[in-house]
Amino acid sequence: QVQLVESGGGLVQAGGSLRLSCAASGRTFSNYFMAWFRQAPGKEREFVAACWSGGSTYYADSVKGRFTISRDNAKSTVSLQMNSLKPDDTAVYYCAAGQGIPPTVKYRYEYNYWGQGTQVTVSS
Repeated sequence: QVQLVESGGGLVQAGGSLRLSCAASGRTFSNYFMAWFRQAPGKEREFVAACWSGGSTYYADSVKGRFTISRDNAKSTVSLQMNSLKPDDTAVYYCAAGQGIPPTVKYRYEYNYWGQGTQVTVSS
């Protein structure tokens, strides 16, 4: 089992920044690829960004150039730096961990463990 705990959400004005963090415990962190997803009210959970153990990253087009995912294997943490935030970024943000070699990293079924989520609200 892997336990994931997110932190860092909050209320920010459009154009502002927030940094989310996810702390993992329970298994060898470097064995997992990590990702952030988000879910806005009335919408399905969607992929935001992923990071492999070696540091390679992949982003959804909607956040590319504004968000940066990073991980610290020694501290078992993964972070999401969010800049130039827009009201459309308002959602609950979830940290996720997966094993193996995923086909795409963009789909929920590719992940084995999920955090409880942290709310991000961007006001206009």
